[in-house]
This record gives sequence, C-alpha cells and structure tokens, in this order.
Amino acid sequence: MAQLRQDYAEFTARDAEIVVVGPEDATAFERYWTQEKLPFLGLPDPQSSVLKLYGQEVNLFKLGRMPAQVLVDKDGTARYVHYGHSMSDIPSNEELLALLDELKSAIGAQ
Repeated sequence: MAQLRQDYAEFTARDAEIVVVGPEDATAFERYWTQEKLPFLGLPDPQSSVLKLYGQEVNLFKLGRMPAQVLVDKDGTARYVHYGHSMSDIPSNEELLALLDELKSAIGAQ
C-alpha cells in the first residue's frame, strides 16, 4: 500500500480513486489507516464477501490471500484484473497509471 500512497496524486489526477479491500475487521483497518496516514479508502471485508466477488485467490501454502488489482470504471465494469501468484506479484504504479490512460483514451474514442 505504500507503493500506492507514493503516487496517489497521479491516480487522482486521472480521476481514479483507490479502494483497498482486505480481510481484516473495521478496528484493524482504522488502526492501520491512522497509523500509516493512508490517503485512500480502506474497506474491511472480514467475511471476504467482496473479495470473493472479484475472485481473489486464497493459497494457504503461500500465507493466505494472493494480491489482486482491479480497475473498475464509473459504471461498475471491471476493465482490468490482475491476480498475483505471490505476495510480490503486483503491477507497478506506472503500469496501472498507463492502463488508466489507455482506458480513458479508449472510452473517449467511443
């Protein structure tokens, strides 16, 4: 999440909002968000209901939940999904920002 915080202004400049969904409860999320001063939204999902909707994988041999990044447009359509195979398998901010630029161009061309 520190990676996302570093370029948060770049995401908001592209009219994007970051929402982090995690399996912790509301108290744990609030404590972490306050401690880390995260500028984006955090959604506690202790029953994993949202995470299951997006098909996030759980692999107990790899210490639990695998990372997943989803770009969702303003109509609620998932435009890009990346399911990580390890905790370090996440797209860079540069990749995500480039995808946002591509999506904006594609939508503008319609």
